[in-house]
Amino acid sequence: MAPVKIIDVDEKNLSKYPAKCFLNPKHEGYKIKQDWLKQNFKNGLRVKQLFSEEENKNVGFIEYTEGEHAWRAVNARDYFFIHCLWISPNSYKNKGYGSTLVKEVLREAKEMGKNGVAVITSEGSFMAGKDLFEKNGFTSVATVPPSFHLMVKTLKKGTMPTFNDPQKQLKKFKGINIVYSNQCPWVSRSINELGSVIKEQGLDVKITELKTPKEAQNAPSIYATFSLIYNGQLLEDHYISAKRFENIIKKEIKKIV
Repeated sequence: MAPVKIIDVDEKNLSKYPAKCFLNPKHEGYKIKQDWLKQNFKNGLRVKQLFSEEENKNVGFIEYTEGEHAWRAVNARDYFFIHCLWISPNSYKNKGYGSTLVKEVLREAKEMGKNGVAVITSEGSFMAGKDLFEKNGFTSVATVPPSFHLMVKTLKKGTMPTFNDPQKQLKKFKGINIVYSNQCPWVSRSINELGSVIKEQGLDVKITELKTPKEAQNAPSIYATFSLIYNGQLLEDHYISAKRFENIIKKEIKKIV
């Protein structure tokens, strides 16, 4: 493996080692993510970054937090909960770096006496797949179609993490709704693009930001960072392009009506 070092990122060194999620620093979402991190570091949010000294750049990271403060529709009290894990560029993939980061979280969880570590995986391109976590001893304890798995590596006996009930939350939403959080900077980018379409077409869309972990844990979708809803039906559960949004408005919502 190419030489890299693991850096614990916090508010003190964030400007030097920004957790940029591989988004262009000039994009508005970049700053929004940085501000979100600063706020959530206060609640125990953690970021471990893989830094290539040879290339002088970030080539991967893992973001995780106390289960009580997870920004997903889960109950994971007394566990660490992993929000996301990225390795980029492709030349750094399939070299064991993902496992290196996961093992770091497991080590820290054991040192702190946590019951274990939990994560939500998906086969979608926007989330980590379950294979990496299976290699590191995680097992699937719950599944939500089409492909969400709640995976857990237990370190000691305790109450197992569970999914919350997005279906129950969906019933509360009438008309066209977008529900999002700033945990993912790519969502910020999507919201801006969709806002332009909404304005151009004069659509009546209610946009709601989830501002706390508790709100995210009671989100109307498992991933929680983005939900497009029409009259209680979830149409999309991750950020989408303006073109995809236009197609949904033209086709999917008309079908429902």
